Amino acid sequence: MNKVISAAIASLVATCISAKAADMPIEPANQPAPFVAQVYNWTGFYIGANGGYGWGSQDPLNLLTNRFDAFSAPFSGGMFGGTIGAQIQSGHVVMGVEADLDWANVSGSATVVPTIGGIRPAGCGACVASLTTKINDISTGRFRVGYALDNWLLYATAGLAILGANANVVTVGGFACTTALLSAVCSGTDYRLGATAGAGVEYGITPNISARFEYLYITAVSLELSHLNQVRAGLNFRFGGG
Repeated sequence: MNKVISAAIASLVATCISAKAADMPIEPANQPAPFVAQVYNWTGFYIGANGGYGWGSQDPLNLLTNRFDAFSAPFSGGMFGGTIGAQIQSGHVVMGVEADLDWANVSGSATVVPTIGGIRPAGCGACVASLTTKINDISTGRFRVGYALDNWLLYATAGLAILGANANVVTVGGFACTTALLSAVCSGTDYRLGATAGAGVEYGITPNISARFEYLYITAVSLELSHLNQVRAGLNFRFGGG
């Protein structure tokens, strides 16, 4: 009798265990690793190309003389060039340095009555000068600091700029470029150091390729010389991103 009871109890326990096991979910033998979203990394060295449009004003006579007068010739035109830089990301903050060199075709003209220190020279009541100015190249070296939102980067930038410009003067009214009025030249080329600042937005298309759009303002050390606004778009290839 005891053996029969023991066998009955063992059978009942085995049945309960089997029923409970049947209710449990069956897990696959090889489960895939959980998906982990990658965070975009802006750290690395990069090279790129940029192009855009610029406009502003310049005193062409300051390229030919050392006078300070109130003349201003408006100019505008396009530009295209290359970019090189390096940056590092810590959390959401991205900091780096960047330099670029652009070929430019930014030009303009104006017709004025030349003065020296704002005063018209004696005997030059009818003197008129036609001024043309052109910026041939623009280079900058800047710091950048930005805030990264995964693939998006919002940044501000500031640094130094060098403008390569030339000016030409065509005189009307009987005076010559060989007078003290224009320091014995009717044309000249000069490079002027200035400051630049701006802001932009950049988007990471792939781990190593990004596109950007930015605005820069440039002013020469001589505040009467030139004021240049730029809007540019660019494409960068970054080494070390991912």
